[in-house]
Amino acid sequence: MKNSILAAAVLAITSTAAMAEGKPGGHFIENWDLNADGVVSIDDLTERRTDIFTTFDANEDDVIDAAEYLDFDAARAADMAENAGGEGHGKGPMKKIQDAMSLGFNDANNDGQVSKQEFMDATAAMLEMADRNGDGVISGDDFGKR
Repeated sequence: MKNSILAAAVLAITSTAAMAEGKPGGHFIENWDLNADGVVSIDDLTERRTDIFTTFDANEDDVIDAAEYLDFDAARAADMAENAGGEGHGKGPMKKIQDAMSLGFNDANNDGQVSKQEFMDATAAMLEMADRNGDGVISGDDFGKR
């Protein structure tokens, strides 16, 4: 990766811990809510996803190729193992967040790599998938049991 400090920061913002301060989805919201209004908006998602793409596009060709995606997946898995605490992962809303970062979700043309355009175009679909109550943002209300 281009910069280990930047990569560490991205790992922190992509962390999948389902609980922060005792609130379902709190860690995700804490790290993706850029204006600290308590919700993750399309603008927040767009900016964070841009940062993530930039970090994992190691050769800066505006494509996360298969090898770079392996690094991305490994970084997310390591972060989950380190920060998850075993709660809320692999199911429900946090699984949807993880799915929205996957190669399969973002590779619209199924060529085995993800262009910056594909990654950014998938942002609205990520919001729609995670916004369980349909209010146009991701909030604590979108996490927990239904």
